[in-house]
Amino acid sequence: MRTVSAHGIAGEDGLAGSAFQFTASMVAPSCDGGQATAGTFLSREFTLDAIPAEATLRISALGLYRAFINGRRVGRDLLTPGWTCYDDRIAYQAYEIAKLLLSGSNRIEIWLGDGWYRSQLMWAANPIINCWGERVAAIAELRAGGELLLKTDEGWKSGFTPVVRNGIYYGEDYDARIRPQDSHGVDILPFDRALLVPHETGAVKELEALSPIDSWTEADGRTVYDFGQNAGAYTRLRLKGAAGAQVRVEHSEVLGPDRFFDNRNYRSARAELLYTLSGEGEEEYAPLFTFFGFRYARITLIGQADLVAITMVPVTSVPVTAGGFTSGVAAVNRLVDNTIWSQRSNFIEVPTDCPQRDERLGWTGDAQVFAGTACWLADSQSFLMKYLRDVIHDQRADGAVSHFSPDPTRLHPIDGRGEWAGSTGWGDAIVIIPWQLYLHYGDSAVLEECFPAMLRWLDYLWNISNGPIIRPPAVWGAHGFTFGDWLQPVGDNRKPRPTVADDCAATLYHFISTQLTAKIARILGESVEAARLEKRADEIRAAFRNEFFSPSGRIAHNDQTSWSLAFLYGLVPPEYEEAARGYFRRVAEETDGVIGTGFIGTPALLPALTRLGMLDLAEKMFLNRKIPGWLYQVEQGATSIWERWDALAEDGTIYDPDMNSYNHYAYGAVCQWLFEDVAGIKPLEDKPGFEEIAFDPAILPALSPVSAWHDTRFGRIEAGWTLEEGFVTCRLVLPPGVTARLQSRSDRKALKANGATVEQGQDLRLAGGEHKITFSI
Repeated sequence: MRTVSAHGIAGEDGLAGSAFQFTASMVAPSCDGGQATAGTFLSREFTLDAIPAEATLRISALGLYRAFINGRRVGRDLLTPGWTCYDDRIAYQAYEIAKLLLSGSNRIEIWLGDGWYRSQLMWAANPIINCWGERVAAIAELRAGGELLLKTDEGWKSGFTPVVRNGIYYGEDYDARIRPQDSHGVDILPFDRALLVPHETGAVKELEALSPIDSWTEADGRTVYDFGQNAGAYTRLRLKGAAGAQVRVEHSEVLGPDRFFDNRNYRSARAELLYTLSGEGEEEYAPLFTFFGFRYARITLIGQADLVAITMVPVTSVPVTAGGFTSGVAAVNRLVDNTIWSQRSNFIEVPTDCPQRDERLGWTGDAQVFAGTACWLADSQSFLMKYLRDVIHDQRADGAVSHFSPDPTRLHPIDGRGEWAGSTGWGDAIVIIPWQLYLHYGDSAVLEECFPAMLRWLDYLWNISNGPIIRPPAVWGAHGFTFGDWLQPVGDNRKPRPTVADDCAATLYHFISTQLTAKIARILGESVEAARLEKRADEIRAAFRNEFFSPSGRIAHNDQTSWSLAFLYGLVPPEYEEAARGYFRRVAEETDGVIGTGFIGTPALLPALTRLGMLDLAEKMFLNRKIPGWLYQVEQGATSIWERWDALAEDGTIYDPDMNSYNHYAYGAVCQWLFEDVAGIKPLEDKPGFEEIAFDPAILPALSPVSAWHDTRFGRIEAGWTLEEGFVTCRLVLPPGVTARLQSRSDRKALKANGATVEQGQDLRLAGGEHKITFSI
């Protein structure tokens, strides 16, 4: 079985196919008591004269569903029908279910959960429930050979499931003593079937289960299990005991000093399981309608109950890894693994900020800085395209792009907080994510679909301050408010290091998105718009020079973020470049290798230093083990990427649990630099989708040996290098259909490709196959 989806996506549990026109009704259990009440199901008995050779169940829901035919689960997908802006479109799945059918009497049950549709979203100060509706319901059709065998209509029954309460943040309570019984009828809900679309990406799947690596019992008798990995996941329990006995499962990401179980950073998210035993032999349970972010699980047994076994089951929408990077530094290799785990944990239907607390929202700023890395580490094409459709739907009438999407505040504004939309660096996701998808997968359809929204966004930016320089207000939620370089470290609070100001950060991104959209317009043949945007980009560039550069060539705030973004995107005036390089080097050196960048500056820092030839500084900053630094996290035992550089102090003390996630992928965006600069595999905009690459590795001696691989539409690319006594040996493997550009450079002596000398100024093309490149540095 394989899952049906749009855009050619098919998983292993459903059928690939095109859009389908439902004739069934959206049916709600009449016994449903509303959000946070007892779970309900829909059911129907039906008779078959014979088992058909093929039979297809197409199904969707308001809320979440899990379907059973004759007591057997339909498919293995999780959290279906998924999460979208439900007022724009709702996914449906299709399953081949002939092997579940019987000759004669059959029964179908559709269990329903609150899910993102109506359980709490947002944090405790401004919780939103019933965001898209108050009633859970399902729509389904069963067909064989074109014949309709069954559909949801007024003839269905309903009743209560053993899931006595559930919610994305809440967790799940399950009473195994309850046996589903038809007790009520159904209500037909008004519903626009045009909202239904085939699932646009791969469904959420289970990964291989992880067993505990350690456990201990606390003084009060509760047992804590350490699974050795922080992940978006749930536990699977095997239990035995008396009817009515219970097991409670709490979750945490980290331990405080002395192995103190600490999940204060979950805030108002209860994030627990409570299972009540049936008392009928050995029982197995994993939640149906929720997930958690955790490494540790604490078990409390209530009454006569025994825990036979426990495992962690990670879940994700991107189960297949598409790239890998290793070096001679073990901590760097662990950092890459941590990034993979943070992507898996947060790519659950939408690219969320975190999988654990009362948030788990699709923040656009996090997604745009990570998009390039996401495409290196997993096939993210359909996943991010689905997300972009939600971003487009959430875009405001004035062109402002939501801070997160799907956006509950669009339907339920929060008094006194203004629009949750319009921040530079966040709203620019509508430009930057499509561009990264184009570079990686070579399909201009994503550019075409998003182009109108890009134009609306650029007009919004220009209109914030009626011109090229954006001057964001300081008041949260005001028109044009920006998060700036979010969580940028400032060092000693008695004498903080310089940070980028909001107007500079906003104008930098104003230029980045304008220039990029002009390129996109050229690709799409939109020559009039391209010319208009190119002119606008020139205006921003000139205004930026006048506003933010002194006559000596010093940028206004002289900070790492300003310099990184200005150099990387060509905003340093040529006449100032020599002086600017000196300023940038000094700003980087003064911190003795400590990072001074936040969410928008960090992805640009090492690429800027590398491409300016400051490899010594790039290496030192990357390998820094002090706060703030990537490898500090690793040496503190991190198994995923932290939200904050200082999330844990050196003594293990937790910093500010009110806003502290230990599974946030944003700073893992450094992996894009590892693939493109250190391994040297650079996708090219004039030959996107890896039809042609530039092979240009940056040799950082401390990282030797380096090895990387990436699966493309043409096959696997492999690249690596070793350094021995100043002599570099590179290995490059290209699949058929891929070529690589290799250019000689003055800092590479005696450059040879496959034994042949590459002359100065020569631009060599390497075809599919294995290549050996050597040079001295």
